[in-house]
Amino acid sequence: MSTTDGDRLDEALTADRILEAARAQVRRFGEAKTNIVDIAKALGTSHSTIYRHFRSKADVFDAIVVAAMRDEEFLGASFVDTDAPAAERLQGLVMALHRRKVERFVGDMELYLLYRRVVEERPELIRRYAEAVTSLIAAILEDGVKRREFTIGNIAAAAGVVRDAVTVFVHPAHVQAAAKAGVSMEANLRRTMTVLIRAFTAGVTLNEA
Repeated sequence: MSTTDGDRLDEALTADRILEAARAQVRRFGEAKTNIVDIAKALGTSHSTIYRHFRSKADVFDAIVVAAMRDEEFLGASFVDTDAPAAERLQGLVMALHRRKVERFVGDMELYLLYRRVVEERPELIRRYAEAVTSLIAAILEDGVKRREFTIGNIAAAAGVVRDAVTVFVHPAHVQAAAKAGVSMEANLRRTMTVLIRAFTAGVTLNEA
């Protein structure tokens, strides 16, 4: 490859392409054996080019996890602004997040281990993710109240209840453990949502504390 061709490749390189290459390297060799030089070689560029986008290997790995979280947030947001009944959207949101987690972590052990390690070391990432998903849930509940589908005295508290109730179905550790045991979690998730939706339809008043 000529210097000119290399320069053009460097200019065309994006953070998304770097993360895509990094994921492939992690899948193939594992997190510990993946470094910036390996990622650069896979892209046909120099390690200095990677450093223009990310300060370190740790930043690359953090970005992989953040991208996964944002992907799930975008997925959840797709259920907020539609004309479907609130109950249908609420169940659809949590089912979609569960299935995305299954898709992401089952049979993808190296990326799963990376995700687990990063969220354990960077609790602020999981806290921000939880806040974002809770806000999406709250938006659907609030719309359900406006449409008189739900009667909820405290939207924020109710959204927190939904978040906590479905955490076991979307947490990577539980999703992975269930998959390894050959257990499908979908039936129990549907039952959980049926209970919550019936409660919201009948009417609930939740205290702040």
